[in-house]
Formats: sequence, C-alpha cells, structure tokens
Amino acid sequence: MGRAVQRHRTERRQDDDARFLKSWLKNPLRMGAVTPSGPALARKMASYVDPAGTGPVVELGPGTGPMTTALVARGIDPARLVLVEYSAEFCRLLRERFPTATIVQGDAYSLPKTLAGKLNAPADAVVSGLPLMTRPEPVRLQLLDDALGLMRPGAPFIQFTYSVVSPVPLKGANFSAEPSERVWRNIPPARVWVYRRGS
Repeated sequence: MGRAVQRHRTERRQDDDARFLKSWLKNPLRMGAVTPSGPALARKMASYVDPAGTGPVVELGPGTGPMTTALVARGIDPARLVLVEYSAEFCRLLRERFPTATIVQGDAYSLPKTLAGKLNAPADAVVSGLPLMTRPEPVRLQLLDDALGLMRPGAPFIQFTYSVVSPVPLKGANFSAEPSERVWRNIPPARVWVYRRGS
C-alpha cells in the first residue's frame, strides 16, 4: 500500500510538472516558474496561516495546487479556500481536487473586480504564488494594497520569492514586512515574505 501511494504521488507530481511546463512555455511571464512550488516551500508558506480562523483564505495563482494541498494539510477547511487562478485548465484541475473550495477564474492583479461578491467576510490570509518580480513595482504595490484591503487588520499576505530582496518595495511602506529564512530544500531555493497592515 505504501509503495502504491508513493507511486501515485510521484506520477501526479510528474503530470503536474508537465502541465506547469506547458503553461510556462505559453506564457513565461505569467507563470514565472517552470515547475510548481516544492513541498518544503508550500509547508513553510502554510505555516503562517492560522487553521483555527473562520474567515476565508485566499490563494493567488494556485496552479496545480501544491500550496492548496499544504494549506489543507495544515488544517485549513477546504470550504474556506478561495482560489484565484487565471488558467482555465488549472481551474478545472482545482475543481476536481478541491471540490468544496471556491474556484475563481480571473486576474489576481485586479483583485477588487475579480473577487467582487466572492468573500463573505474579511480574509484571514492571502497566500500568493504569483511571480511578482516579473511585474513593475507599482503593480506589485497595488496588488499588496488591494489584498490588505480585503483582509482583517493584522492578517498576513504571504508571498514567496527566489530573489534575495523583498518582492514588494519597502521604501515608505505603510505595512510591516517579515522574511523567513531561506528554504534550501526548494529548487531553486526560495524565501517567504509576510506583509501585514496594522489596525
């Protein structure tokens, strides 16, 4: 049984890698990476989300769902998840894998419009797998501002990056920013940044 489960996980990961690469070849700037986030990075990002909360947890750019899987493993009720994904193919896959989650096909860089009427309460967290460093600084700042506006005060906006600096400019910031240690077990190594706005 153990070997069968391991074989299934390996095959699923290979299928997801192939889907991800195909999407990356179509639009590398929108995808940002050629493979999904690794389990160690996904667990690190999920560790910042409180499973005891009751509000929605928004995930931006879930792709094939490795981060979503880590959130569920963390104890987040899938019914709390609101997954914003641009790719129609990935949306179909996410609906199969997380049938009780809310799947929203749309542009994460237009959050107020994309999530209009989708949240029944302020979000407890926003978890982002978006390739922010491929976007101009004003676009990154606007995304963070929009996300913080959808969340309760003090809730985390969680973003990973392969860069050595914050993916959101910090000069003149009206929010706090906390980096994690580098996650060496991810390929390539990555770091998680957590941004919060006070009350």
